[in-house]
Amino acid sequence: MAIRLSQILRQSSLLFANKAASSSYVGVPKGYIVVYVGEFEKKRFVVPISFLSQPSFQELLRKAEEEFGYNYPMGGLTIPCREDIFIDLTSRLN
Repeated sequence: MAIRLSQILRQSSLLFANKAASSSYVGVPKGYIVVYVGEFEKKRFVVPISFLSQPSFQELLRKAEEEFGYNYPMGGLTIPCREDIFIDLTSRLN
């Protein structure tokens, strides 16, 4: 899983470097990452990078990898799950 995390962080860094002026990254504090969540309509969330190492969050990352590989259609990490499930999971991680 360490390889996947490093790939995700590297991809995010490259996206950020290429889109630094983009509104997608405005207001994202250091140590956080933008993720887009939803089955059909995607909603933007800003979560701590530390979530990436949590087993429950890693399961969502595996689903994202299965569906999108490392090519994220929203320009940031896209997680294909229901918004309410994502909110429940992240509230337990906080």
